[in-house]
Parts: sequence; C-alpha cells; structure tokens
Amino acid sequence: MSTRIRSGRHVRRCLLIGIALLGPLAVPDGARAQRPAGRDTTSKMEIYGFGQGDMIFDARRINPLWFDVVRPSKLPAFGTEFNANGNTYFSARQSRFGVKMRAPTEHGDVFSQFEFDMFGVGIDAGLTTIRLRLAWGQWGKFGGGQLWSPFMDIDVFPNILDYWGPNGMIFFRNVMMFWEPVKHGETNLQIALERPGASGDLGRADERFELANIRPRFPYPDLSAGFRLGWKYGHVKLAGILRDIRWEQIPTDTFDISGHVTGWGGSLSSVTKLREGKDAIRLQANYGAGIQNYFNDAPVDVGAELNRFNLRTPVLGEALPIFGAVAFLDHSWNTHFTSAIGWSMTNISNSDLQLPEAFHNGQYAVGNVLWTPVKNVMIGGELQYARRRNFSDDFSFNDYRVQFSAKYSFSHYLGGKP
Repeated sequence: MSTRIRSGRHVRRCLLIGIALLGPLAVPDGARAQRPAGRDTTSKMEIYGFGQGDMIFDARRINPLWFDVVRPSKLPAFGTEFNANGNTYFSARQSRFGVKMRAPTEHGDVFSQFEFDMFGVGIDAGLTTIRLRLAWGQWGKFGGGQLWSPFMDIDVFPNILDYWGPNGMIFFRNVMMFWEPVKHGETNLQIALERPGASGDLGRADERFELANIRPRFPYPDLSAGFRLGWKYGHVKLAGILRDIRWEQIPTDTFDISGHVTGWGGSLSSVTKLREGKDAIRLQANYGAGIQNYFNDAPVDVGAELNRFNLRTPVLGEALPIFGAVAFLDHSWNTHFTSAIGWSMTNISNSDLQLPEAFHNGQYAVGNVLWTPVKNVMIGGELQYARRRNFSDDFSFNDYRVQFSAKYSFSHYLGGKP
C-alpha cells in the first residue's frame, strides 16, 4: 500500500516537472505576448445611473417647454408671454443610465463611455425621451465621439438640484476628435477639432429685407484647447476656442447680405477644496464673441448690424460679445447633510439691429439643503431665482421657484473599476 502511494506521488511529480518544462513550448508566441507578467489583462466595466423625481413650484412662469429647469433666457420677453403665474410641475427627466468600459490591449488600454438621460431638447424640447449625453472613446493620446468640450470645465458644476445649472458657465457636449498630449493625474492638456454650429438673430433686418434664403455654412471645425493644472487641493484651468461662422444668401437679389464672422473666447476656472475636501469653492469667468452656444444658457451667436451707406450690403453680421461668471460654494455639514449656494450671470453686448426684446442679461442664484440618509439615496429641497433683462425696452422679469427632489442611484462593477 505504501509502495503504491510512493509510486503515485513519483508519477505526479514527474508529470508536473514535464508540464513546467514543456508549457512554454506549448503556448504560442502571440498568446504569451498578450499576457505579459505583472499586467492586468481583465476588461473592466461599470454600469451606473439613477432614477430621480422632481417636484417644482414656480411662483411666476417660464417657457413651458423648459418647465423643469432654471434658464433666464427662457423667461418671458414681454409681460403677457406664456401662461399665468403660479404653476406646479413634476418631472423624471433627469434620470440617467450609463456604461463605462476599459479594455486592455498589448499597446495600452481602450476606454469608452456611453450615457443617456431622458431630457428632450431641440425638436424634443419639453418631452421625456431618450437623449444622448456621452458617446466617446480614447486610446492612448487620441480620442473621439461626443463628450465635454476642452473649452469647458465640468468640475465647476455645483452640487445642486436644478438640472440645467449656472447660466454663465461654459457647458457644451460636442462631437469632436481630440488629442491629449499631457495626462498626469489631475493635470492634462487637450486640443480638439469640434463640430461647428451657431445661431443667428437678424432682429429688425427681418422686417426690412427678405432673408428666407439665408443659409449657414461652416467650412472649418471649431478649434478648442484646455490646460488643467491639478494638485491635492483643487485645480485651475485655462481654455480657449476659435471658430468661423459664415452665412450665404442663395440666390442673391437686389441685396446681398452674405458674410462671415470669427468667433473666439477664453475661460479661466478653478475649484479649491477646503476642510480636507469637505467643502469646495467653484469659480469661472468667461469672455468672447460669437460663442453663445458654448454657454450653458445664452441665445444667439450672431446679431445684425446696420451697414450705413452701402446699398448692396446694407446689413452685416456681428459676433456678439458675451461675458459670463460663476461663483458657488459646496458645503458639507456632516456625513448626511450638504448644501450648495451660489450665483451666476451672463451679459451680452447686443448689436444695433436686434429687437428691443432681445435677451441682454441673465441672473441665476440657488441655495439648497440635501440629505443622504443611506448610500445611494438623496433627498433635498432648493430655492431658485432667475432674472431676465431685455436689450432696449427696459423690460425685466424675475422668477422664484422651489424644487424638491428624490434621487436613487446605482452602480455595479464587472471585473473591477474601469
């Protein structure tokens, strides 16, 4: 019996030695190259999102297509516009679903992200419908898809209930191709070619000339860049953008009002963490011309101006100058209660042919108390204020709102955190 046991152990020992010697010869070279020692070759995925319900009481009124957000540009432009004062709204449009994925290759990881919410915009404004937020990927220093513009700083967005957020913030998700030559911790440099686009406000010219045959044209992409310098207690970011905006009259007639303008802008932002990261001061200042669609809430990029003594081209386009600012404080009272309070604004230098009721200045302010009783659950209330002031008719409008929200989040990792 003991002899059989010893013989069995001897056979097993010989087999193990043989496998150890022959194993490297039995594995193809390509397979060994894909599994270098010490490198994690596991794909990692996160499935995340939240369901959220909002209840809003609006003491005044706003464009009903934007009933559940605070946008000064969507407040009435004259006294009788929109429905009567005093409205209660319910919304679940903030609810969100997303997936992140990191897949290793023998030449570096591939990262991708896909995310949508239920907030209809554009032709779906006012609807609860699937809307693409993020769809992008990156391998090495290069990436592309729909994501945050390098011209913006997403970390400036405060911890508030209002979905739209500060009106003076640069906030734009765009389709682009980008290059990230510098990436080290919280410090990075991004340069991108972005999908061009703009809006126009022809104002009084619409009453004086036939402008139905004006067509926009964008022969060149927008060029944006942003450099972020990060450290333990926050970061500072400097960003800029350059764009070409053209329009053509097809066909021309007695008048030819075809033209183009150059849009440009700069942004400086910072986030400073206090009390070991429990509080944060979020600041941003932005200035430029013809960059309104990169702002979180601003109307048209181009306004009409009178070209005196020119009978052939009596109207020119002007890239409208705009200034925006954001100042917010996020404060943590304890492990369960937080608050955010702050202010934002936009101010546009209007052109001489814009209508008197054209948007000129917007003010935005909110303050809240949020309660997190357990992980993945947030309940809170928020006071909201917005003000719109017109270009030249002395009309202004103030709106006061209260929002209560309940948010239920989820997150699940497959293979680890991507």
